[in-house]
Amino acid sequence: MTDPLDSNRCSRLLKALADPERLKIVQALRPGPACVSEVAEQLKEVVANVSHHLRVLRSAGLLVDRREGKNVIYALNPDIFLRTETKPGTLDVLDFGCCRLELGSDQPRPKRRRSASVRARKT
Repeated sequence: MTDPLDSNRCSRLLKALADPERLKIVQALRPGPACVSEVAEQLKEVVANVSHHLRVLRSAGLLVDRREGKNVIYALNPDIFLRTETKPGTLDVLDFGCCRLELGSDQPRPKRRRSASVRARKT
């Protein structure tokens, strides 16, 4: 059977994101590259834990890194991370080829209203 989705690669990417701390790191790197200590400070987490999660994300191919002196600077992989200008703001997307994960726009989302049938079941 052919595998047009490249299931192994897609599964590896999705598994790497299946952790709340890693999703927070992705959010922290949306504005731009940062070193481990900057990400840890932003998330109010221990540097060792953030370093571990960055390593997992990098191994999966979600992050790229470069060395600047003693620091390693991490960024979202530009082959996967897409920033699309929309009206009224921007929409950030992780495009894996097999699927896309919308990270949301920089504009607040309107609150969803429940339908009458959903409200009726709750009472």
